[in-house]
Order: sequence, then C-alpha cells, then structure tokens
Amino acid sequence: MDKIYYGYDEFRDDLKALTSKIDYEFDTIIAIARGGLSMAQLLGEYYNIRKVYSVNTIGYDDDKKLENTEIFNIPNLKDSKNILIVDDIVDTGDTLVLTINKLQELYPMQTFKSASIFYKPTAIIKPNFYIKEPKGWIEFFWSKDLD
Repeated sequence: MDKIYYGYDEFRDDLKALTSKIDYEFDTIIAIARGGLSMAQLLGEYYNIRKVYSVNTIGYDDDKKLENTEIFNIPNLKDSKNILIVDDIVDTGDTLVLTINKLQELYPMQTFKSASIFYKPTAIIKPNFYIKEPKGWIEFFWSKDLD
C-alpha cells in the first residue's frame, strides 16, 4: 500500500477549503480523537466556538483495523443544539457510524452532521462535508513529524 505524507500546509489549505463547503450553523464541535483533534481546534478558532469537545474511539492498532471499535469519554451535550462531528478520514465509516449512533441515542433532540478531510467512497457512511478521496495510506503530520 502506498503511504502518502500529509503535511501541515496541505492540511491548512484543505481545512480552509472545507470551511467553504460547510453550510451548517453549529454551536458545538466534537472531534473523534485522535485524528479529528487538530481539525476541531482550528475550526473552533475559525468559527469562534468555545464548545469544542472530543470523544475517544479505538478502531485501529497502527494501520490494522480492529474487530470492534470502542467509544468513550462522551461529553455532556445537553446545552448544545447543532453539533459538527469531525475526523481526519472516513475510511470504513465504522467509527463515524458508531459515534453518530451513540450520540443520537444519548441526545435525541440534537442535530448531528459530520465533516472530514478524506473520505473513501467504499465507506458505509458519507460525511456531510469532505474534501478529497485518499489515494493510499495517509501519514498525517501529527503522527509522523515527531518521529
């Protein structure tokens, strides 16, 4: 499998492009950790949103997909109305589906939409907003630059 380095400059440019596609007024951002954390921070700054949270999921061990994905550290969203869930990549879609389903179960009165930089058309769910399709295994700068 081809490994493609994805640096900060490209990330910044793609995130700017993503903001031009997002036509949803949200009051809360939830990052799927760890991949969505950098996105959530920058989007929180860009949109001047203070309610920026994360949920933790474990679905991969390095580049190997695990049989089951776990979700934990779910924030209290009772004071939120419209929530944007962000992650770096929607690969199989399992993590995003699990996250949305769990949050909708806990908070049925809130509205959830999703955004991602990368989306694979073979995924079981398509994010509401995304930028590009990956052409190999993406090695994000936040995973590689401190090696």
